Amino acid sequence: MTAPYDKNNPFLAALVDRRRLSSPQSQKDTQHFAVSLQGSGLTYECGDSLGVFPTNNPKEVQALLSAAGFTGEESILIPKDPAPITLRAALNQRLALNGPTYKFVQLLHDRATNADEKALLAARLAEADPEKKKAWLEERAFIDLFVEFPSARVSAQELIEVQRRLMPRLYSIASSPAKYPDEIHLTVAVVRYETNGRQREGVCSTFMADRAPLQQPALPVFVTSSHFRLPTDDTMPVIMVGPGTGVAPFRSFVMDRATRGAKGDNWLFFGDQRQEHDFLYASEWADYQKQGVLTRLDTAFSRDQATKVYVQDRMLEQAVELWRWLQCGAYFYVCGDAKRMAKDVDAMLHRIVAEQGSMTPEAAVAWVKQLKQDGRYQRDVY
Repeated sequence: MTAPYDKNNPFLAALVDRRRLSSPQSQKDTQHFAVSLQGSGLTYECGDSLGVFPTNNPKEVQALLSAAGFTGEESILIPKDPAPITLRAALNQRLALNGPTYKFVQLLHDRATNADEKALLAARLAEADPEKKKAWLEERAFIDLFVEFPSARVSAQELIEVQRRLMPRLYSIASSPAKYPDEIHLTVAVVRYETNGRQREGVCSTFMADRAPLQQPALPVFVTSSHFRLPTDDTMPVIMVGPGTGVAPFRSFVMDRATRGAKGDNWLFFGDQRQEHDFLYASEWADYQKQGVLTRLDTAFSRDQATKVYVQDRMLEQAVELWRWLQCGAYFYVCGDAKRMAKDVDAMLHRIVAEQGSMTPEAAVAWVKQLKQDGRYQRDVY
């Protein structure tokens, strides 16, 4: 029987564990969360993701209401929803406080009663440089625009009609169903930063870290399946490249193979800033190495020496052995940042294939393409 819970009908799960993985001296706040699936009927596989529906920070909601001149008790209708709710409820649970569009800037321009503000808004709307135009708005949330242009007043209904829906966040699962069938673990970087002189925070990461209660059914979740899968043949070797929180699915992979007694070799490349402060799950990797489950572990801590070292640099150092593993049928996995890391790792893989396989660049491209087609090169990047 299929569980009735999905994105349109999430399960109210309990957060049963929350602990910091990075040290207090780290520049990052990386945390481990455990979510109970008991009573849900939900199942998962290694490589899947957990979708989490957050709620907004009530303090951020109140700040926006105050800046926009609302009490929060105004009645509004969210498009496609049949019943009216209060503006405060909509801002708390249903709508994103960030990501205003130029449609909203136009609305503010039309409503501004101060001539200087109206002129500034007109200038922003008329900006010819698309990069400048994009950058200016990306630095601002709705509250910034209300603060900067206080003469522009809109109705509660007009505001919610230009806001995006508050969407669930997807996190790679960091546990194995073989060991934790009724629990899902997550490895999450709690997002806190500053733009335009204002402190910001990641909605979902801070919801789980700061606001979600422990041991109470207060976390709306669903499981989403993935293409990211271990080999069906347990004897196949796997190479995993997962810096930072990209290590999450590889904790799942190694835990799963250890729990089931799979015989294939496992090689992890892990990277972060500093070994002393950012070595996520270090003791677990050490235990897996002692057990003989984790065959190889290569780490790259970029800030521990004068010259920055990344996972792709470690790959190059181990090029001969990496090529040997690939020749033996190894599966190659990458998880993490799509913009830089995954591109750099991909370029290094092509270089190693070309150099170790004595191939032209064109032949290396074809070889890696075949690796992908065979399902032996998989990426979970974001």
